[in-house]
Amino acid sequence: MKGGKSKTESKRADPKLAVNKKAGGASKPARKPAKGKAAKDPNKPKRPASAFFVFMEEFRKQFNKENPDNKAVSAVGKAAGAKWKSMTEAEKAPYVAKAEKRKVEYEKNMRAYNNKQAEGPAAAEEEESEKSISEVNDEDDGDDDGSDEDDDDDDE
Repeated sequence: MKGGKSKTESKRADPKLAVNKKAGGASKPARKPAKGKAAKDPNKPKRPASAFFVFMEEFRKQFNKENPDNKAVSAVGKAAGAKWKSMTEAEKAPYVAKAEKRKVEYEKNMRAYNNKQAEGPAAAEEEESEKSISEVNDEDDGDDDGSDEDDDDDDE
């Protein structure tokens, strides 16, 4: 066997191709967000839907009425995609107009959001400090009532 591999060498897997299997693979651990990624702001406006997705909103309702027993989401998407491709520019125009209207509204909301963010840190700190003062006052009021009752019990 000149230059040939022995049985043990041929059975060994290439370490580069090996798949790492973790013990207890039944449950997947929760993903941690990437270190460089900031947390997503829930107050940030969502991007507007494209003309196709505006079309999909109406098409989905119509398709589900015509095919009530079809539960596959992929079937709706495939049918909508085929119909969208077959539509003329004139037929698509109302959906494009709606998408443009939503885009203008989104841009207006984003400008307002960005302005709020620019002045937000100072305003947010003021609001938090006011809340904390009121919370401290509420806690003090609650402690005074409770401590008076406890003091009365200790005196007797």
